[in-house]
Amino acid sequence: MAGATIKVGEYSHRMTPTHERQQIRILVQAAAAVCEDKKGEDTRILELDPIDAGLSDFFLVTSASNDRQAIAIADEIEHKLKKEFGVYPNSVEGRRQGEWILLDYVDFVVHVFLTERRAFYDIERLRKSARPLTPAEFEAELKAALAAKTLAARKKASAKPKPAAAKAAPTAKKAAKKTAKRPAAKKAVTKTPAKKAPAKKAVAKKTAAKKAPAKK
Repeated sequence: MAGATIKVGEYSHRMTPTHERQQIRILVQAAAAVCEDKKGEDTRILELDPIDAGLSDFFLVTSASNDRQAIAIADEIEHKLKKEFGVYPNSVEGRRQGEWILLDYVDFVVHVFLTERRAFYDIERLRKSARPLTPAEFEAELKAALAAKTLAARKKASAKPKPAAAKAAPTAKKAAKKTAKRPAAKKAVTKTPAKKAPAKKAVAKKTAAKKAPAKK
């Protein structure tokens, strides 16, 4: 995902449903972290009912005390998702007024309200079927899901059979040992000619004995 300059909605169609949903959760969590860092108030993540959701899976809702803070939160969310994930909003609305800024990432939508405007529109009440979560609760669920995925991948890797080449290794070692013992037998053969030396000395004594009578 990192480095890709494409929208979440376009990217999600290239992934499996499980991977897609986890990726969306990571993006929502990153946007929620910005709200917390920029002192957004009463930040909530609404996990929308699939029947009622339409195209989006999540609403991220936060409040600002003034329009400058609202714009700062929206700008930082857009900047962070672009820089760290290469993701751009499909559309941005309300940035000039700063009363209700909407960042539409297709699979999730960010709503940055002025406090009084949020109370007036009461978007949480309009989405009664949604499951509201705090950023901390949402992060805990995301970590649990990623940990379960990692554990499943490790179990799958450990269940794979060992390669056949590993079983053939001991046979090759035995053959190498047999080959190493052969030169010792050759050395034993080369020592046998040395035993013939005493026979030559005996012949020399006989020759000397025959020559002795000639001196008389």
